[in-house]
Parts: sequence; structure tokens; C-alpha cells
Amino acid sequence: MAGDTRVRLFHLPFSFMLPQRVASERGYFADEGLDVELVERDREDVDWKYIPAEETLTGDHGVDLYPICKWESIKRTWDMNDGHVVAKGTFADQPYTVYVRPESGIESPADLANVPVGVNERTGQEYTVVRALEEHMSPEDVAIEHQGMPTDRLRALRDGECEAISLLEPQSTLAEHLGFEPVLEFENHMGIVGATDLEGEALEAFMRAYDRAVRTINDEPDAFRDDYLSMLEMDAKVAPDLFEAVDRGELLREIEVPRYEAPEPADREEMSAHLEWMKRRQLIDGTADVDVIVGPAVQ
Repeated sequence: MAGDTRVRLFHLPFSFMLPQRVASERGYFADEGLDVELVERDREDVDWKYIPAEETLTGDHGVDLYPICKWESIKRTWDMNDGHVVAKGTFADQPYTVYVRPESGIESPADLANVPVGVNERTGQEYTVVRALEEHMSPEDVAIEHQGMPTDRLRALRDGECEAISLLEPQSTLAEHLGFEPVLEFENHMGIVGATDLEGEALEAFMRAYDRAVRTINDEPDAFRDDYLSMLEMDAKVAPDLFEAVDRGELLREIEVPRYEAPEPADREEMSAHLEWMKRRQLIDGTADVDVIVGPAVQ
């Protein structure tokens, strides 16, 4: 690649996005000829979601690449014209888990029928939860409700404001230390959205650097424990009451760095199937076109 290509990369400070930071800080992006700027919001300034719900990242914020839930990537690119879907993946071996209070009487996924599961709406995770619940009940019996950030969801469950919540690690381990019980696990599906003019060589360079970071972390996970746990440390600052109820040292010792996976190029046929499900569920405009949603280079 001739010269450095400047890329503004939106960074979600979630445990499954650690490779982005590693690739940036260890110079892997630079080695591929990319001048990457991580665009990140301060956790203490975020009370709902990291990705603005009413503003485009590629337009209003000048971002070139951003990760987000796979189904939300479809919705944002169509409804908001916020770039094109260029990649997909689970990104890390850590599932979503639905938790309930031990006295709830909910013992299996089927027991969640007509029980609103707390999610953070407009982040995309609601679609992941709905898809997972549909495997255990009729679509008409699936229910979700907005309960905000992970710490807000944990408080709502603790205080009896909801009957079930969805979480990822490391907040899942915190939930178990608080005495909540898991009833359903399912994969976390992500997508990467690129600005219209970010295609070809620059995208390939990004994927190579990301893959290198994945291999680095997987080869020596303990070297990245502090980075991995930083999200939980930020949560402790905004929700100290949750951490006062547990043995913090024991909690941190129990949490392991997951095995990471590199994203793969988006698959047009797979994206089309996801889009059709969203249309059947009336989650997106019935005229939505997969050829507009995915990047021009996607096969």
C-alpha cells in the first residue's frame, strides 16, 4: 500500500473487541500501512449505548469502520445510510447468557415465554436475543424490554424491576457472583461496517492486522488480562454498589481471557437470509435491499 492510509476506527470498549486495541497499540495496523485512530467514548459519559442512535458514524462522526451487532449493522446501513456491511464474526468465544433470580421459578429457556428479557435496545443485541429465544418458543411469545447498560440490567434484576436479563462476559461472571442463575446461552454475532470509500486494499490490511492481534492474544492470554478486565473496572466506577456485594478479588481471579477469532468478509447470501428474517419480523422496511446494505466488494 502506497503511504499510510488514515482510518478512523470506532472502538467499543467491550471484552470481545480487545484485538482492535492490541492491533493499534502494538503497531500491527501501522505495519500494514494504516494510520489508525481509535475513536472511543468515555464509559462514565455513556448512560445508554456507545454508538449514537440518531447520528451516523460514517457521516456525522467521520468514522471509517465500526463494529456492531450483525442485525443492527443491517438496520443502520439501510435506515440511516451509515456505510456498508463489510465483515462479520463472533469475534470471541464468549456467549450471551440470560440470567434470572434463583427464586424466579424460571428453570429452562421455554420458561422465558412471555417473560420480558432485559436488553440494551438500539444496540443490536435485542435482535440476537430475539433470534435465540425463538429457538425455544413461538415468535409471538418472545418478549424483550429496554434495561440499559450491563450495570443497569444487573441492578434491575437485583431490584426486581425485571425477571431476566442478557449479558456478555465479564459481566456474566459478575452476575453469577451476585447469585443469579443462567438459563440460556447463545452466540454473539457481530458485523463490521465500513464507509462507502473504504474498500479493497485498506480493508484487507485491516483484516490482516486484526488477525495478527487475535493470534498474539490467543498465544499468551494472561499477558492481556488487565486490558481484558478494564471494562469491568470501568463498570466498578459507575456502579460500585454491585461490586460491594461480591468478593472482588475472587471475581477477578475467576475471569479468564477468552479465545478470540478474526472477522471474516461479509457473505451476501447469509446477509440476505438475515434481512429476510428482519422483514418477516417487521424490524426493517420491507423494501430493504441487500445490494445496498453490503459493501460493493462483498461476494
